[in-house]
Amino acid sequence: MIDRQTIDKILDATNIVDVVGEFVTLRKSGVNYKGLCPFHDDKTPSFMVSPTKQICKCFSCGEGGTAINFLMKHEQITYPEALRWLAKKYNIEIQEKELTEEEKREQSDRESMFIVNEWAMNYFKDVLNNDPDGVAIGRQYFRSRGIRDDIVEKFNLGFSLSKRDALDIAAKKAGYQEEFLIKTGLCIKGEKGVYDRYAGRVIFPWFNVSGKVVAFGGRLLDARTKGVQQKYVNSPDSEIYHKERELYGLYQGKKAIAKEDCVYMVEGYTDVIAMHQCGLENVVANSGTALSKYQIKLLRRFTPNIILLYDGDEAGIHAAMRGTDMLLAEGMKVKVLLLPDGDDPDSFSRKHTAQEFKAYIEEHAEDFISFKTKLTVENVSDPVKRSEAIGGIVKSISVVDDNLLRDEYLTQLSRRLGIKEETLLQSMNGMISRDREEKEKEYNREQTQNAIQQEREAQGKPMAIGLHTISDQIQQVEDLLIKTIVRDGEKIIYENLQTEDGQTINLSVAQFISYDMGEDGLSFSKPVYNKILQEVVAHCGEEGFKAEEYLTRHTDYEISSIAASMAVDSYQLGKGFQLKEREGGLRSHVEHIVLDFRYYCLGAKVKELLASIKKGEGDVMATLAEYQHVDLIYKEVAKKLGR
Repeated sequence: MIDRQTIDKILDATNIVDVVGEFVTLRKSGVNYKGLCPFHDDKTPSFMVSPTKQICKCFSCGEGGTAINFLMKHEQITYPEALRWLAKKYNIEIQEKELTEEEKREQSDRESMFIVNEWAMNYFKDVLNNDPDGVAIGRQYFRSRGIRDDIVEKFNLGFSLSKRDALDIAAKKAGYQEEFLIKTGLCIKGEKGVYDRYAGRVIFPWFNVSGKVVAFGGRLLDARTKGVQQKYVNSPDSEIYHKERELYGLYQGKKAIAKEDCVYMVEGYTDVIAMHQCGLENVVANSGTALSKYQIKLLRRFTPNIILLYDGDEAGIHAAMRGTDMLLAEGMKVKVLLLPDGDDPDSFSRKHTAQEFKAYIEEHAEDFISFKTKLTVENVSDPVKRSEAIGGIVKSISVVDDNLLRDEYLTQLSRRLGIKEETLLQSMNGMISRDREEKEKEYNREQTQNAIQQEREAQGKPMAIGLHTISDQIQQVEDLLIKTIVRDGEKIIYENLQTEDGQTINLSVAQFISYDMGEDGLSFSKPVYNKILQEVVAHCGEEGFKAEEYLTRHTDYEISSIAASMAVDSYQLGKGFQLKEREGGLRSHVEHIVLDFRYYCLGAKVKELLASIKKGEGDVMATLAEYQHVDLIYKEVAKKLGR
């Protein structure tokens, strides 16, 4: 457990702009920062980060919160894990009590898998650096490939001993369970027992964007790869690793990618490592698999500019071709560079300095129009094949979301091929129209299926109208009340009130709302809203208490997330346009919202009682009397509101 004093120390040291900036490229926007939201498919920056309030919020999908909320949501980690992440970032020591055996067992599988992977990475490193075979075989292999020791350390490279159960024995001796060795893919369970997946291979750990070890790649040494199909063996998909969602080298290169506003995409581990050693750090690898939307969206947070950097053989050309349309559809600006025959990024970077490599890229990188045209259209005389090839390029242009960029590409293609731009435009519009129709059909199919499902779920369920099925109006007023409690809950709106026993008291916003709702026996429909109100009321008497600060830093993820969302405006007014709060303005505002809340709740109760009377349920005369009483109050409240 982490004590409250340490938590406060961590939160005081945390700068949310720095934290979010680890995962999203942020640009200054007035007093705040903006970037592409990492929680939905964001094409225009809608994710705002406020350094003054120390909170973030997406004004498209609604996700947001404090730095801790952000980390918990983004990294799918627990509250304590988020605190440890921040403590590590800001070099704050955490003193925790040792977990009991029962508490250890209660740790989630996900956390256990991360812990096992972290241990395994250090185990492989230790073998590489200290075991005689690790030094003689593993370290010698890296040196033979020209990889410096500092780069080996930077990428945490390692070596797995040839003995088939060396890691399994070491892990169990260290107290790690076989269950998690198998779940992470470090070991395989066969008919003859458990054995190591990577035995006799050099090891390349995979880190996610926040620096956690999620997987490993193991490569056979050069002397053993002849005629072997599986030169590389990678971790299988697991609860913490999905290959289509990760990119090798992103953790080590993300700052350089954001700084250079460009990323180089290569194929393999050694390409990434060699380019880092050369001095080019804005590079990632998809490790020979087709690019996925998840990977592209991950890159899009840091830069929209990508250069596909492959060797010039048939495999390299195929790799460059297969991801182009998907990159364009996700808003990336794509260039392609095929290196000279016989060279890949690994070998080329070892022959050139970073400046020479960058200069070569700038001189030879082509936009995707030039690349595809040279590859598929030029030197093709057959009219049918040529037409199909041109159609393929037009199809690629049609997926570009930016209208101006799309038109520019079309103009460029027209000039290169000597085809009228109107002809190409007509063809492209037809493709866009057909694509739109297909998407609409798919959407309609999904909507129909959802409607059928909802109808099935609704069958046999009574339509409740009372306070347990809250109307949209009541929900909106509840949200307004909680927003007011978050922002102004501690502020005094009634001073020197006389109680029945002659005492003088002051009432804060939260206390007034709690008292007024209690008089009518009302409560919020969401339990978390009631908890927020109760906690603010309980702390209102404390010196220096601020509801917004207390709630946004709350240890309950749901409370802090709601508070952070309520604390942010969707836009910021300039100082000259900001309205000054009038005397009594807050009090009048709160009274009006509370009255609205009572009005809608009473209205719902009236409908509930009336429905019960019509059905003849229970004691009809008693229900009728209650209905008349509630309806009278309802009309009095309506009169006060001018309704």
